[in-house]
Amino acid sequence: MNIYIGNLAREVTEDELRALFEPFGEVTRVAIIKDRYSGESRGFGFVEMPSRAAAEKAMKELDGKEFKGRNLKVNEARPRTERRKPRGW
Repeated sequence: MNIYIGNLAREVTEDELRALFEPFGEVTRVAIIKDRYSGESRGFGFVEMPSRAAAEKAMKELDGKEFKGRNLKVNEARPRTERRKPRGW
């Protein structure tokens, strides 16, 4: 299951995010989304856990929890939709 984590402090690393979720079960992928130009965190990321039960427990326990001075927003990630390309003139 893919989990969205929002309201991350800018200094949070992927290793720290993995460590936050691992007590609930196996974590197969962690990604913090970064600005393509500056390389700085955009304040959100994703964690993938193969066990739905573990993922649901993690979401329940971590949603609203304070981490590095910010209250996390944790929920199931929505499927990614294709971006529309802007039409040329």
